[in-house]
Amino acid sequence: MRAAHEVAQVRTAEAALLAALPEGTLMRRAAAGLANTCVRLLGRVYGARVVLLVGSGDNGGDTLYAGALLARRGARVDALLLAPERAHPGGLAAARRAGARVWDAREPARIDPDLLGRADLVLDGIVGIGGRGALRAPAPELLARVRDAIVVAVDVPSGVDADTGRVEGAAVRADVTVTFGTYKPGLLVDPGATHAGVCRLVDIGLDPKLPDPNLTVLQHADVARLLPAPSAESDKYSRGVLGVVAGSPRYPGAAVLVVGAAVRGGVGAVRFAGPADVVDPVLAAWPETLAGVSAPADAGRVQAWVVGPGLDTDPDARARWTSALRSRVPVLVDADGLTLLARTPPGTWSAPVLLTPHAGEAVRLFAAAGIEATRERIEAERLEHARRLAGLYDCVVLLKGTTTVIAAPDGRARINPTGTPWLATAGSGDVLSGLAGALLAAGLDALDAGSVAAYLHGLAARALPGPVTAPDLIRVLPAVWADVTGT
Repeated sequence: MRAAHEVAQVRTAEAALLAALPEGTLMRRAAAGLANTCVRLLGRVYGARVVLLVGSGDNGGDTLYAGALLARRGARVDALLLAPERAHPGGLAAARRAGARVWDAREPARIDPDLLGRADLVLDGIVGIGGRGALRAPAPELLARVRDAIVVAVDVPSGVDADTGRVEGAAVRADVTVTFGTYKPGLLVDPGATHAGVCRLVDIGLDPKLPDPNLTVLQHADVARLLPAPSAESDKYSRGVLGVVAGSPRYPGAAVLVVGAAVRGGVGAVRFAGPADVVDPVLAAWPETLAGVSAPADAGRVQAWVVGPGLDTDPDARARWTSALRSRVPVLVDADGLTLLARTPPGTWSAPVLLTPHAGEAVRLFAAAGIEATRERIEAERLEHARRLAGLYDCVVLLKGTTTVIAAPDGRARINPTGTPWLATAGSGDVLSGLAGALLAAGLDALDAGSVAAYLHGLAARALPGPVTAPDLIRVLPAVWADVTGT
């Protein structure tokens, strides 16, 4: 499992580690790891053209020390200082001793105008993890001159907020980001994640000084451990029964997709409680479904409910929605269920709840709680808004989008690392709801169910060539499950 820590936590851990180490040890560790990554990216270091974009402080120092190591291996290194009077003294001296050429970036007339255009690798050491806001001149003008070089960001791409991933204007778009000690939240969530490129973590000995993370990223082994597996004594009830309240005469396909994803999502049985004219298409597609037209409260034994996809918002839909929410078992609320929720926000839940909004639905949920938000703001600060929404509604929130964030009301959050843009297709969210609901019914808590479902959902999309459809995702779920668990 990958862990990420906020800037304040990193600063505290660094201070504790620095107090126990000889002066300069931490920076040399960071610089060595950074230089080693650059060596692997370049392949051939001798004669390679490396340009350092150097700001002030320790981030610039890491960059200069790494440049010195590359220069000693035969690279031609040029350091462009954006604030010469505040450049790290030790790093600057080391770079000069190693043969690096040093330039004042504020005097472009004295610098070869094609220096960056001919570079093989550019190291971004302009602003570190404490930076806020857009890059200021001359940084954007310098970056515009980069053509074919590999761009490597030092700790975090300059212009990206390390805590939130927010990008307010001009910012570095790195091919690789080398980050030190721990991942930073802004490297894992868009738009910052897009600017970070591939992230490489360098161990500098910080881990023992860091607190337990409240932001994590699941990996294959974590998902395999969490996925339910039947035993020899299992029956369909012990494996979990998922109730589904979805579909309407206008949107029968939503019910078919939710039920199908649940059937393929490891649950023991699916119980469908919907309108009579939706029961037939559900049974035609998934004959193993336990289907009926009764209200959720009278449908029979279930361990969790999915309520909302394609449900509509008429009085009958509202009655089914209300019945499911009062059932005292975990409930996943999506789509039309979120619309109904935004019209009638509850005071308290009787059981764990997982909400799965996209940014537009999140706007309506915030408005129902008396808070103004915009889609643009939510997408720019996804982690913050997912956590805030989870706290407001006292439930787990799976905020869908370019980066899916799953947040709990206690502040814990997970970032989903899988998926492709092809998931932006009709019915994809219904599949995610059915899969997450199946995991809820199988006994996973809401944070785990949402995280694991998003992970498998994204892997399913990756397993398919080119454009995908929602039925495609359902079809490949068993293979994806088997790949993750090794079965």
